[in-house]
Amino acid sequence: MKTLIVALALTACLAAPNADARLFGKSPEKSAAEAASQQLQAVTIWVDASWGFRNQGAANDLSAAHRAFYQRGYHVVSVEPYIENGDLQGFFVTYEKR
Repeated sequence: MKTLIVALALTACLAAPNADARLFGKSPEKSAAEAASQQLQAVTIWVDASWGFRNQGAANDLSAAHRAFYQRGYHVVSVEPYIENGDLQGFFVTYEKR
């Protein structure tokens, strides 16, 4: 199921020429800087919640991502949690240029 969601997210981003998926291996700050430098109209990132303190860690990571994108002129369009076998794995977060 996780593979299907990632594939759907990537397909959606490829279908929309102004969108870009930043799913793995990049910090929100780096993703926000790249999105701004490439003048992307929308960007989707993955915020992992599958390790550490899920309650505080995920909230702190989401706040950091929101802050990084807001500082570069983006606002939150959607935050979609991904749950696998009853466990929160993370969030797909989409930002759009204001």
